[in-house]
Amino acid sequence: MAVTSNNAVRAVIEGVPQVGFYCGGVRCPEDVPFPSCLRACLEYLGDGVRCQEAIAEGRRRRHTCCYGYIMGTSGAAFRLLWNPDRWDAANTDLMSMAEDPTEPFRRAFDAVGYEFLFTAKNGSQSNEEEFRRIVIESIRDRKRPVLAFGVVGPPECCIVTGYDEGGDVLIGWSFFQAAPEYAHGVDFEASGYFRKRGWYADTVAVLALGERHGRPEPELALRTALEWALEVVKTPSVCGRHNGHAAYEAWAEALLRDDDFPAGDLAVLRERHLAHNDAVGTVAEGRWYASRFLMDMAMQVPAAARHLLAAAGNFEAEHDLIRKLWALQGGNGWDEAFVRKLAEPEVRRDSAKIIGQAREKDLRAVEFLERALGA
Repeated sequence: MAVTSNNAVRAVIEGVPQVGFYCGGVRCPEDVPFPSCLRACLEYLGDGVRCQEAIAEGRRRRHTCCYGYIMGTSGAAFRLLWNPDRWDAANTDLMSMAEDPTEPFRRAFDAVGYEFLFTAKNGSQSNEEEFRRIVIESIRDRKRPVLAFGVVGPPECCIVTGYDEGGDVLIGWSFFQAAPEYAHGVDFEASGYFRKRGWYADTVAVLALGERHGRPEPELALRTALEWALEVVKTPSVCGRHNGHAAYEAWAEALLRDDDFPAGDLAVLRERHLAHNDAVGTVAEGRWYASRFLMDMAMQVPAAARHLLAAAGNFEAEHDLIRKLWALQGGNGWDEAFVRKLAEPEVRRDSAKIIGQAREKDLRAVEFLERALGA
């Protein structure tokens, strides 16, 4: 664990794995920042869960990985939110999954066997010095990275791997560090880490890793995860948003409102497309990792294996189904052609049908989760 330092002025942890949106390559997609950042920190600490493969239905499948385990235990793999009042890019925010915004973090840290300290901005009173102290003490004294929400880009999770100029500059990895719209105040270290001056204004919270106390036994980890997953999908409304299975219905209904899709207004269409495309990605990646998490748990908890594998099969089928929404718009991404395609009524009507079918797969998967919990 190499840390370069210059007394209290600068300290940088070298060798923390980079995180970012999927751009191809051998690593599986990791497009949800918090689980990805926590996975990278655990990997750096030598405490990550290695990827494993198994043969299922005659095919070699990757079923276990640290990211998938955190997706499953935090509940991120099972989530879907939809704001009924506007086309909301924040539907994907993990802090909106429960009335307590730290709930998914607490569950993830319990599952990986660590304590944590979550410190958010305290309203009108600045606690910049407290943020700075937490970062410096963790990096300089404990040789551990810090998770932060914001710093570079929107208030999504990033990894702070160091500081400079006594904490005036933060250093680390962000999913958004290469985005031109978030380039203000951002420079780079030779390692590729970002450098961000004036970081406090763009930071909503910091999360420090605490003491390690050991992971729960598989049976307890599974029971806790299943109870939380069922709460995540069955609660109809959270923080003013439609949630779980109710969110599928609200999403499909929103696509059928023709007046919301003026063909000649690209700015409006981009807003609609962003919320829609994020929902597609949330379900596609989430249910894929839900299936992998459940496959892994089936190997560790044989008594529930039959029901877990049946749920996993339905989640995998849902993943395959929901990806058809990208095909309807021409591809996955934010190209203008994809945005304009969503203005076509037939595309949106076909999309709404697929969302309804995906909801049925999700409902079926949940039935098997309930049986697994009973087993």
